[in-house]
Amino acid sequence: MSTPHRLVEDGIRHWGRLPDRPAVANPLDAYTGLTRRLKSLRLKEWVGFTLLHPDWYSSLIIQDAHYLASSEIYAYDRARGTLHQHAATASGGSPTLPAELLDSACHFERDGHRIAYTFSRASARHRIEVGIAATPKAPAIRGCLELDAEAATSPLSVSSRLPGGSMYTHKAAFPASGALRVGDTEITFDATRDLAILDEHRSLLPYRTTWLWGTFATSTGAGPVVGANFAARPELPGEPEESCLWTPSGCEPLSDIVFEPASVAPSAAWRIASQDGRIDVVFEPEGRKQVKHDLGLFAVDYFQLFGHYRGVLRGAQGDFEIKDVHGVCESMKARL
Repeated sequence: MSTPHRLVEDGIRHWGRLPDRPAVANPLDAYTGLTRRLKSLRLKEWVGFTLLHPDWYSSLIIQDAHYLASSEIYAYDRARGTLHQHAATASGGSPTLPAELLDSACHFERDGHRIAYTFSRASARHRIEVGIAATPKAPAIRGCLELDAEAATSPLSVSSRLPGGSMYTHKAAFPASGALRVGDTEITFDATRDLAILDEHRSLLPYRTTWLWGTFATSTGAGPVVGANFAARPELPGEPEESCLWTPSGCEPLSDIVFEPASVAPSAAWRIASQDGRIDVVFEPEGRKQVKHDLGLFAVDYFQLFGHYRGVLRGAQGDFEIKDVHGVCESMKARL
C-alpha cells in the first residue's frame, strides 16, 4: 500500500503497518463534536529519542497526557557509573507536538529546561537541541545533535486497535553527529558510529495501561544500520504489533515477543525473543531510571533499563550477530 497523506481521511482511520509516516497523524480526526473532546482526554502523545554512544547512555522525551505535560532527560556516564537526570512539568496541551511532525518543530520550554526538535523532510536533516540548567542534584546538559535522515533505517509506522483504545507509533534510527555537554564533559557524536532512535506515539491508551518495550541499533560500518524495536502489551487478535527488525532489507515485521527477566533483581538480565526465533537476544543492564507515583486516580510504575544487547537477528537476507550493542528495555504499569 502507499503511504496515506493523513492517518485519518474523511473520518476513516487507516489501520495496519504503513510504509511511512503520514504527513498528518492525528487520531482525533476520526471523531467530531463531544466525542472528539472526550477522546482528547485519553490521547497520550510523546516524541522521544534514545541516544546510542559508546561512553554514555542517554534518553530524552517530550510528552503530553493532556491533563499534564512533562519533559525528561537522563545521561549516564559509563566510566564513572553516574546517572544525571532532569525533569520538568507543565500544563496539559502546552508542549508543541504538531501532527505534521516531519515538516515542523516541537519543543518543551520551562525556566531552565528546554528540549526542542526540528524535522525537515526537504533537507533530510533533523536536529535535537538541549538547554538544561544545572540544579543542586544534576549538572547542566546542553548541546545540539544533527540527524541524517537519508542514512536512517526504514521507518516503523504502525496504526493498530488496542483493547479499550488504539495506538499510532512511528520509529526510526538515525546516524547522529554533534555534541552534548554534561557539566564540564563534552560528548562528541560521530555519525559513522552513533545513533538516535526516534520514538513517536499518538495513542488513545486504555485507562489501565501496561507494556514491555525495548530497542537497540548499531552501525554496521559497511552498510545500513541494523537493529530492532520490540514490544509486548495486551493486543487484539490480528492487529499489528510495534515490533520490527531493521535490516538492509528494510523494516521487517516482528510479532509475538516474549520478555523473560532472569530474576526479580533490578539488575537481572532479560532474554527477549520472538516465537519464530527471528530475534533472540539477551539484554544486560548497566543502570536503571525509575518513576513511581500513586495519586489515587492516576498512577505510574515505570522503569527504563539501559545497557547492552547480545544475540542474533535473523533477517530476510541472513543473520546478524549482535554483540555489545547499546540499547534500552523498559516496563510501564499505569493508570492514565
